[in-house]
Amino acid sequence: MNPQQVFVLTKDEDPDDVGLGSVGVEQIETQIGIYSLPASSLSLSPPTPLPSSEVTVRMTSQAQQEDTIVMEEDPEDLPKVTSSNFDYERFYARELDKKKQDHSYRTFRKVMRNASREALEKHGAGAGGTRNISGNSPLHEELEREVAKLHQKEAGLVFSSCYVANDTTLFTLGKTLPGMHFFSDAGNHASMIQGIRNSGAKKHIFRHNDPDHLESLLKEVDPNVPKVVAFETVHSMDGSICPTNELCDVAHKYGALTFVDEVHAVGLYGEHGAGVGEQDGCLHKMDIISGTLGKSYGNMGGYIVGSANFVDMIRSYGSGFIFTTSLPPTILSGALAAIRILASDEGRELRARQQKNVRYIREKLIAAGIPAMHSPSHIIPIHVGDAAKCTEASNLLINNYGIYVQSINYPTVARGSERLRLAPTAHHGQDMMDYFVESTASVWRSLGLPMHSQVHPKACESCRRDLSLEQLYQPEPICSRSNCTYQNMQAALA
Repeated sequence: MNPQQVFVLTKDEDPDDVGLGSVGVEQIETQIGIYSLPASSLSLSPPTPLPSSEVTVRMTSQAQQEDTIVMEEDPEDLPKVTSSNFDYERFYARELDKKKQDHSYRTFRKVMRNASREALEKHGAGAGGTRNISGNSPLHEELEREVAKLHQKEAGLVFSSCYVANDTTLFTLGKTLPGMHFFSDAGNHASMIQGIRNSGAKKHIFRHNDPDHLESLLKEVDPNVPKVVAFETVHSMDGSICPTNELCDVAHKYGALTFVDEVHAVGLYGEHGAGVGEQDGCLHKMDIISGTLGKSYGNMGGYIVGSANFVDMIRSYGSGFIFTTSLPPTILSGALAAIRILASDEGRELRARQQKNVRYIREKLIAAGIPAMHSPSHIIPIHVGDAAKCTEASNLLINNYGIYVQSINYPTVARGSERLRLAPTAHHGQDMMDYFVESTASVWRSLGLPMHSQVHPKACESCRRDLSLEQLYQPEPICSRSNCTYQNMQAALA
């Protein structure tokens, strides 16, 4: 039997909790049971109908173990809160001072460049150990300075992946900050959900990209406790772009920090490729940003950026950073080069070319009658609505036409919303895109899939105004709000 992933639906979870990745209200049909995924089959026991507002999913192993950080706090040692804002920076400084007092604080030793080169020649691609012991190098620190500079923050920290970066950072915040409350977007990635859940901190789930619902939840929480609002700028499965300014403004109005995942935006948006935050002019409103060295940067690894004290606290307390071998020099060097290229004039030209290709292929797909779902980003989902046919379409495209397009099925998306997902690049030529559209149309006909069925939202994600697909490319703004993501997208496509 193939290895299985087990998804456990539990009774003791917060009924407003969310599930794995972009799982939404239609995905789960039962409240108690175990989903078993040996290949493409699913088994469930026992079924119990569940209202759409009470969906809970948990991804776990059969013998789950939770990392813990023991914080021995005397109430007198905690920062005194005298206003609606918790003193985050003072708290970070106090925790770091404790590490220094008990001699468990670590500093990175400076390593000579020649020694690093010699180590690479002698030991190959390996890093040699964990960052806090023997796995640090000048390249690690140079890359961390580079990502901090990119996002206009004081410091950065590199992880083995952005899953680990999100999970470790949110878990550590939840464990260390006294009385922490998390406010998590319903569409958040599994890494964020996992970190928040495992921390044991209080959590509140707000509707996807809905600042009004977020504010209604924040109002109900004691203004004097620490709070974090966590969300993604570009959603990986539907391509939506969040109302970044509005979410940040609401968070700060109630004294909360913002934790913003820019994984699907770094390298692709903004003057220097810093993501939607740079494009929308609100990097200064993002307290903590996470990003990837994969995807647009073509390497591996992830990172966070923020204030110097905050980053140092995660470095000192985050088990996902402390107890793992660091990234090797070859990856670090490649990531540095990629970030610098995409921050340059060459990067700006590549982004413009990519956006042009996104518009071209979306229009060609719709003209051919293929149901491309509307989104304001570079991610183009193509609606299928049937798991077996979605997988078969993907297989036919690779086997018969030499085109790789991944099928996206449950539990990553809701049953009935299965899709193919495209991410056109700057290097796709028109002949390649034309060939893809023709090939996809042939596959659609051979599988008897419906044509001419546009599947897209009827309203702007940011301001809820009526929206038709064609309006995105009209010269006049479709929204009155200055931070409307569709208006920003219009400017990018102009």
